[in-house]
Amino acid sequence: MLHHVELNVSSLPEAKSFYSELLPPLGYALFQEWEKGFSYKSGPTYIVFVQTEEQFIQIPYHRKQTGLNHLAFQAASRVQVDVMTQKMRQWRAQVLYEDLHPYAGGPNYYAVFLEGPDRLKIEITAPGEVNVHA
Repeated sequence: MLHHVELNVSSLPEAKSFYSELLPPLGYALFQEWEKGFSYKSGPTYIVFVQTEEQFIQIPYHRKQTGLNHLAFQAASRVQVDVMTQKMRQWRAQVLYEDLHPYAGGPNYYAVFLEGPDRLKIEITAPGEVNVHA
């Protein structure tokens, strides 16, 4: 079982704004807050967001480089995928693969793919879906 994931972010306020909209509807609750970070928790698993140190901010992140590609969250239903898609559009998050949405993961895979702060790809998938490319 995954215990936690820690992500360094270039702008803590931007990350806090985005993830406070994304995570609570998916079952995560604010867990911890401190001067340089915050975390959200669901069950025993939590996600930590920490302000990147100034000397490292200028090194760009891209999901296609070696390292973390994306975070995938499971929605409660296809309806919740749709609700979250609309919510994230209103929040001005970029929906990736718009021309294939909601089947960008394949004809039998219902999900939305978003680009969050620092260009991190976020996926929200309906329950029971299995992405053969994940």
